[in-house]
Amino acid sequence: MRASLELVEERLLKAVDTDQPLLRQSGSHLIRAGGKRFRPMLTLACAHLGDPNRPGILDAAVALELTHLATLYHDDVMDEALLRRGAPSANARWDNSIAILTGDYVFSRAAEIMAELGTEAVRLQAATFARLVRGQINETMPIPEGTDAVEWHLEILSEKTGSLIATCAKFGAWFAGADEPTIATAEEFGEVIGVAFQIADDIIDVESDTSGKTPGTDLLEGVPTLPVIYALAGDDPADTRLRELVSGPVPESDLDEALALLRASKALTQAKDTLHQYQERARSLAKALPQGPAQKALVDICDYMLERDA
Repeated sequence: MRASLELVEERLLKAVDTDQPLLRQSGSHLIRAGGKRFRPMLTLACAHLGDPNRPGILDAAVALELTHLATLYHDDVMDEALLRRGAPSANARWDNSIAILTGDYVFSRAAEIMAELGTEAVRLQAATFARLVRGQINETMPIPEGTDAVEWHLEILSEKTGSLIATCAKFGAWFAGADEPTIATAEEFGEVIGVAFQIADDIIDVESDTSGKTPGTDLLEGVPTLPVIYALAGDDPADTRLRELVSGPVPESDLDEALALLRASKALTQAKDTLHQYQERARSLAKALPQGPAQKALVDICDYMLERDA
């Protein structure tokens, strides 16, 4: 796995190499900023549910990570983010136009690699990207009348985050030649653990100052995270001030108060309980996979969910 991830890193940089100086610099910007590389790691881990030496696995891992990186360029423009992984975002270092075009370029390189893996791989990547965009758009829209706010939010997380992680797991098992039930279980595991990762990120944004971004960034931007949604759905008089603060973007002058109230609230506990539910669901799926080192690694990922702070 370690050797394969090193190859992934090399191929990511090679994929965005170009003779256009600015594009070469901007295209490698987020790759060089680092990251957990969770998506390629999951692809490579799930490949051990079959034959990890079969062709296409490494290319699939690279193409899917490039797809993820492409979305980050666009996300940072939408969010007007100044930092990404502790470094200046592309839009902050250059401008929005460069960031958007770089995201387009990185996605095109992912599509080129995917095309070498066959038409079905391209179709699945396109379907995944469509779900991802739909989730991102739904996040910007008002909750439909009569819809449960928490269920709506969790569905958004499934689409904008879980969908790509599910495809990563699926591609690893699929290209390794695993049987259909194993592929389907790996895919479902990926979607569930993807939602869990996003919930964990939302909790980290409230609790941690070691995550590479300023605590409360989502609060400042008015991003509807699970702790905030639970807070707004509550009716405890003790949380009246909290609901006032998080009903829209929190003014920077009120951020410390909002963070303190949210950290002490029932809403944060509810978000952690939901994270635990997803963790346990993912664990059950992992345990349903064929026994071996790959299965153990996936179970360990579930444990990591409740321990990470960045």
